[in-house]
Amino acid sequence: MREDLVAAIASLKLVESLSLVKQMLEKGENPQVILNACSEAMSIVGAEYEKGNFYLAELMMSAKILRQISELVKPKMAEASGDSRAVLGKVVIGTVKNDIHDIGKNIFAFMLDVNGFEVHDLGIDVPVDVFVEKVRAVEPDVVALSGLLTLVFDQMKETVEGLKKANLRNGLKLMIGGCQMDENTVKYVGADGYRPDAVAGVRLAKEWVGGV
Repeated sequence: MREDLVAAIASLKLVESLSLVKQMLEKGENPQVILNACSEAMSIVGAEYEKGNFYLAELMMSAKILRQISELVKPKMAEASGDSRAVLGKVVIGTVKNDIHDIGKNIFAFMLDVNGFEVHDLGIDVPVDVFVEKVRAVEPDVVALSGLLTLVFDQMKETVEGLKKANLRNGLKLMIGGCQMDENTVKYVGADGYRPDAVAGVRLAKEWVGGV
């Protein structure tokens, strides 16, 4: 059934996707299996977009499917945690200035949400001052900077420098993500960590806030 769900999401079949999720939950499937299926399906969607087979409309539909699956999965995640009101920590996330890619960011934000984090998603093409203003207002535990292309490394670095200049960097954990990122990028940008996928990213965020 997991494979069927991956195929349904990747084919942008909303009704079928939701039906499969409901069936899986009713049978007692671990919600994490569903989240992993979502991640795999969205990787397929992203690949189709980059090949030119999918366009903005398809990306919007995939986001709609994710949102509705999230509404089904979140109560089950809350039950598993034993406390629907518990919040592990706050995360401010966004795709940095000069980059409009958001599939990976959306998956990560979705998985942070269902794993108990309070998520503040700033969207795409986010300038430094917007990150600074949001961090000052929200006082998050973690800031996650997303970017797909190597040309945004400098923008990530500027964002980190902007947080430093605003005296907001101390005690703040900063994660970067994107297919072009690695540990060398972490050092260059001045971040605290990087993970190659959403599942590993959530695990790191939990470690940072003492949730595991």
